[in-house]
Amino acid sequence: MSFAGMMLVGLAIDLALGWPGWLYERVGHPVTWLGAVIAWLERLANHGERSIRIGMGALCVALVLAVATGPALLVQWLLPDGIPGVILGGVLAWPLIALRSMHVHVAAVAAPLAAGDLAAARAAVAMIVGRDPNTLDEAGVARAAIESLAENTGDGIVAPVFWGVVAGLPGIAAYKAVNTLDSMIGHRSARYEAFGKVAARLDDLANLIPARLTGVLFALAAPRETGRALRVMMRDARAHRSPNAGWSEGAMAGALDVRLSGPRIYGDRVSEEPWLNGGARDPAAGDLRRALRLYARAMGLMALALGALWLV
Repeated sequence: MSFAGMMLVGLAIDLALGWPGWLYERVGHPVTWLGAVIAWLERLANHGERSIRIGMGALCVALVLAVATGPALLVQWLLPDGIPGVILGGVLAWPLIALRSMHVHVAAVAAPLAAGDLAAARAAVAMIVGRDPNTLDEAGVARAAIESLAENTGDGIVAPVFWGVVAGLPGIAAYKAVNTLDSMIGHRSARYEAFGKVAARLDDLANLIPARLTGVLFALAAPRETGRALRVMMRDARAHRSPNAGWSEGAMAGALDVRLSGPRIYGDRVSEEPWLNGGARDPAAGDLRRALRLYARAMGLMALALGALWLV
């Protein structure tokens, strides 16, 4: 069975439908189901000394992975051969790919920013980033949204598709479990630093290859700027606070010829981050729309690659 074909079908369904609101209201979403399991385990087990919390966090990771991959393994074993299995597998992979929602959330920032409505743009960007939106001017809002688009393309689309191609439904289910664990407990805070240590490290490992692939996709999707995008990515990515996000963000910065990252405010804390493509200008509202077009082209290239793998 072609796992690449399954992922291509899943992408096509998500592009057409997203995850409809009426469906979410009735059944939720697989990620919210996993989130409920993680929250319950965290409340139950996140106690005691640091070493105990690390061990219990590792056990939480193992249990959540079993919950996610066990049913996926069974379903994949039961799938029919040929095109019917590819289509059914794609339908099951569909909820775990965020192609359409990524564009929707960033476009919700781009529209008011282009219209000069900074307050509405700040409210929209607050839905996708953790920094204080009230401290952001037009360039800050555009930068935050572009960074979110670049990073989340990697862990919301490219990474689940990559692991789906590698291992089918169990691969994409395992990745989404790891990514959800990291988003919920992989924080450097007093409560989560020890308990979420294994989840955070595993998420870094799971995104190692997909993050770099995402950067390459962004570079190739800007053919006139491919060289600069690759140079900025290779030069600046390792300076990023994340071992993975700097690759996609660096390529995006080079492709658009704007500077990203840099100092930002989280609550009452200033995070002094280095710039990506620091010698370039600040992004403006029009650059956010350019970033969305670049995203669309990059995802088109990924779809073409999946189609080629399916045919091989």
